[in-house]
Amino acid sequence: MRQPPRRADVTRTTRETHVRVMVDVDGTGRAQIRTGLAFYDHMLTQLAVHGLLDLTVEAQGDLEIDPHHTWEDVALTLGQALDQALGSRVGLVRMGYAYAPLDEALARVVVDLSGRPYAHVDAHWHTPYLGRDAIPVTLVAHFFRSLAVTARLTVHAHVLYGEDDHHQVEALFKALARALHMATRIDPARAGHVPSSKGVL
Repeated sequence: MRQPPRRADVTRTTRETHVRVMVDVDGTGRAQIRTGLAFYDHMLTQLAVHGLLDLTVEAQGDLEIDPHHTWEDVALTLGQALDQALGSRVGLVRMGYAYAPLDEALARVVVDLSGRPYAHVDAHWHTPYLGRDAIPVTLVAHFFRSLAVTARLTVHAHVLYGEDDHHQVEALFKALARALHMATRIDPARAGHVPSSKGVL
């Protein structure tokens, strides 16, 4: 039986931001990202390319204050879009993991599309800010936590080592991309079945 399209188009509007995310879980890695934060655009592009997601993100936020609201609301909207695209999660592999190197940095991410939001992020940073947009490094963990809440997934993300913070963050996003790709595949042995002893995720 042909798999129905696993796509979603989600908009989130608050007094602080307006975010639209379109995602196709079974894409080819096409990315159109415009958040107003160049470093964020770069990281979300890695997520699309290495996760083989077709991903469009359009965001306008109160960047005159700081990057926080835009960064958070993009993560929340992306998570919601992933959740909608996956639907009932019938037949999924469900769990995935990946290691990703970038020069001297190495990251590991493990995900479980369990329906239970949880995020653990373990990373040591060398500088307080990232990129020319001066994004606080604390927002990296906040991305994973926000994504976990609305995507209803468990994620454990570790930077095992590294010296350059850009490399460490990029390795994390690439590892997340590969882990998500693994977890969202359809397992032929589970056709028509939810991958849980509970019968629901």
